[in-house]
Amino acid sequence: MIYKIMFNNIILNPTISELYKYAIQDDNLNVSSTGALLAYSGEKTGRSPRDKRVVYDENTKDIWWGDVNIPISPELFKYYKTFAQDYLKNKDKIFQIDVLAGWDIDNQVKIRLYSTSAYHALFIRNMLIPTKNPHETPDFVIYDVGELNLEDYTKLISNKNILDPKLKNTLIALNFTSMEMVIYGSKYAGEIKKGVLTLMMYMMPIKKNLTLHSSANIKDDNLCLFFGLSGTGKTTLSADSSRNLIGDDEHVWTDKGVFNIEGGCYAKCIKLSQEAEPEIYNAIKFGAVLENVTYDKDYKVNYDDNYLTENTRCVYPLDYIDNALIPAIVELHPKNIIFLTCDAFGVLPPVAKLNLDQAINFFVNGYTSKIPGTEVGITEPQATFSSCFGEPFLVWHPLKYGELLKEKLLKYNSKIWILNTGWVNGGYGVGQRVSIKDTRKILNCIHNNIFDTIEFEKFPIFDFEIPKFCPEVDNKILNPINSWESPTEFMDKLNLLFNKFISNYNKKINQ
Repeated sequence: MIYKIMFNNIILNPTISELYKYAIQDDNLNVSSTGALLAYSGEKTGRSPRDKRVVYDENTKDIWWGDVNIPISPELFKYYKTFAQDYLKNKDKIFQIDVLAGWDIDNQVKIRLYSTSAYHALFIRNMLIPTKNPHETPDFVIYDVGELNLEDYTKLISNKNILDPKLKNTLIALNFTSMEMVIYGSKYAGEIKKGVLTLMMYMMPIKKNLTLHSSANIKDDNLCLFFGLSGTGKTTLSADSSRNLIGDDEHVWTDKGVFNIEGGCYAKCIKLSQEAEPEIYNAIKFGAVLENVTYDKDYKVNYDDNYLTENTRCVYPLDYIDNALIPAIVELHPKNIIFLTCDAFGVLPPVAKLNLDQAINFFVNGYTSKIPGTEVGITEPQATFSSCFGEPFLVWHPLKYGELLKEKLLKYNSKIWILNTGWVNGGYGVGQRVSIKDTRKILNCIHNNIFDTIEFEKFPIFDFEIPKFCPEVDNKILNPINSWESPTEFMDKLNLLFNKFISNYNKKINQ
C-alpha cells in the first residue's frame, strides 16, 4: 500500500500554459523561437547509473543483482523518502502530475509525480499518458527532489551502519514493494522516464509479458519493432511518414499484441535537421521541452552545438507526430524485428537475416560501438554490449528476457534482422557511415518483403544470411569483405569482434 501523504501546497495537474508560466517566472527558463520550453538540467546531462539503487527485500531477492541493480536496505530507503517528503511539505508550491504508463488497460500502471520543477512536471506530462482525473490511489509514486544534495540528508541518519559509502550527492532509488521512487542530486529529467521503464521491466515479466526497449511502427497489418541503443537510429527510423508511429522507445509485447508504455517521445537533438528527420523537427513546438540545447539571443536553437552535452534532447507528446497511432496499441504481433547496431569497426553488413538462435544471442548481447567524441576518454571505437538493448533498465537476468523473446518468436514467427547503421568501406576513420537514405531503402525492402525474392549468401564467422542485391543501394557494401582493401585485415577484425560476442555472452550467462 502506498504511504498516503497530503501536501497543502499542491498544484494539481496544471495545463501546459500554466507550466510554461511557472517555468518562466520561478525557474527563469526561456522559450525557443519554435515555442518549445528551453530547459537546462544542470551538472547532470545524462543518467547516473552508478547511483541507482533497488530495495532488497523478499519480493526482489531473486532479481539480477550486481552492477545494474545495486541493493539498498528498506530502512535506508525509508529515511531518504521521508526526508524528501518533509522537504516537499515545506515548499511554497509543488506539482502533482498524475499520468498512466501503458496503453493496454489490462496492464496499465497509474503513476504520480511530486516535483518542485515545472520543467519536470511538463516532461512527465508529455512523456507518459495523460488522464483526465487524478488517481484516487496511484500504483507508483515518484518523489523528485533532484535539486537536493543527498549528503546533506545522510548526515541526519543516526544509524551510520546502514549507509551506502558509495552514494555521495546523487541517489536514484526504486522500491518495488512500496512501489515508490526517490530522486536526489540530479535534475536530468531522463531519470524519471527510465525509472518508469525499470518499473515495467520488473512488473511485466511476472505476467509473462516482454518489456522492450524498442520503437515500433505499423502500416496496415505490418508491425515492426526496432531495438537499439542510443545513437543507432531507433527514434529516427521509426519516425517514417509512410507508416504509423506507435512509439519511439518503450513497449510491451503480450499475447494480445504490442502496446506503447509512453504517451510521448524523447528524441535526441544533436545535429537534428528538417531535411533528415522532418517528423521530429516539426514536433518541436509549443508544449515540447528542449533539454540542454544552446541558443542565440533570439532564442533560436543551434542543434549542431554540443557545448553542454552530446545528449541534447526534446520531449513532446506522441500526437505531435502527424502519423502517430493513438491509442498506441495494436492487437497484432510483429512481422519484422530489427536489431539496430552502429558498428564502428566496419565489419558487420548493413543488413542481415538471423535465425532463432542467432537472434537470442544477439539480443542478449545487445551490441553497438562507442565512437570518439561521444564520451570523455573515448579516443577510438569501442565495442559496447548492453543486454537486451537496455541493460541499465533490466531488473531480471537477461536470459529471462531472452527466454520470453524466444517464446514469442516461436509462437508468432517474426522475422529477425540486423541493420548496421555504422561504418562501411572500412572502419571509423577510414570508411564512411551508412547514409540514412541507404538504411531507409534497405528497411523498405524489409517492410515490403522485397528480400523474399532476392538470393542470400552466408556471412563468414557469424553465419548470418545477407542479401546479394538491394534496389538502389550500392551492392558492394552489402558484403563488407568486398569493400575492404585487405580481405585479410577484414577477417582479422571480424574474428576479433566475434570473440568479443562470445566472451560477453559467456560472462552474462554466468552472472
